[in-house]
Amino acid sequence: MVPAHSLATRSILKILLAISLWATSALAQENPRPAAVENGSQSVSAAAASTVAQTAAETPAEAIKRCWQSLTDSVQDAKHTETRTQALNALSSLGWSARADGLIATAMKDPNLDVRTAAILAAGKTKSHSLIEPVRRLLDDAEPQVVFAAATTLWKQFADKSGEDILAAIAAGDRKANPSLIHGAEHDISRTLHSPSALEKIGLVTGAGLVLGPFGFSISAVEYSLKNGGDSARIQAIDLLAEDKTEGVRDQMKSALDDKDPGVRAAAVKVLGNFHRSHDSKAIATLLTDPKLPVRLAAAAAYIDCLNSSAKTGTPHR
Repeated sequence: MVPAHSLATRSILKILLAISLWATSALAQENPRPAAVENGSQSVSAAAASTVAQTAAETPAEAIKRCWQSLTDSVQDAKHTETRTQALNALSSLGWSARADGLIATAMKDPNLDVRTAAILAAGKTKSHSLIEPVRRLLDDAEPQVVFAAATTLWKQFADKSGEDILAAIAAGDRKANPSLIHGAEHDISRTLHSPSALEKIGLVTGAGLVLGPFGFSISAVEYSLKNGGDSARIQAIDLLAEDKTEGVRDQMKSALDDKDPGVRAAAVKVLGNFHRSHDSKAIATLLTDPKLPVRLAAAAAYIDCLNSSAKTGTPHR
């Protein structure tokens, strides 16, 4: 049984979010979003108008193909780390897809530690059992941040205790971990996690929370959010409401698609895609040409999600 205080909290969140979305929707009507020419650290092509026309003319199958290409190109963008992490967050909503799992698993081999960490967190979001083994391999990564993310993701998201020795080493701090708490082989890095420098590295990144969101992961994601007026409280509220697959929540998400906050737009379109309603595809498609890359990536995944019949079972890829 759900505790009364939990239900009350959720009800309050719904009311506050509804008020917030209504207010921003009214503002959006008075001050429509400009066709911005900014794309994170990249410039958006002046051909946005032709892209809108292309979207309107193409078939759903063609649109899905283009969405996959956008997600693939972004997660493999060698020049922009933040683009790769933002794409990983978008792919995390497609846990039923072997293709998405493959892209996430490949990102776990990325030379950048933040991308590897983001890939682990994305794997946890997918709940896909096919990604457990790639995450396990990162328990022996050279970077404490990556190792900690792997151990906690396995433990919390997959009930897998492969990283138990890692967690025991961190819990022990500058003491030696009690061998009786550890089952199985000890990973190499668990022997070095007692050092102040290693513990400090983990503390720095976990102090802000190991979170993968619309703007990616790491300090650059925080900076991007602040620069673009992201409201993390509203995004978190939407993530919580995503657990309630009700028509009221669906209507709220649709009304948030033109919100002035790009983080809210990205979070809302992801939730809308998870309803797997094919008739929502037109509303979702309007964000495929959004001026902000994180929103376009979230919309691409949501478009695939709402139209793909494999997603309707809600079963992660095994």
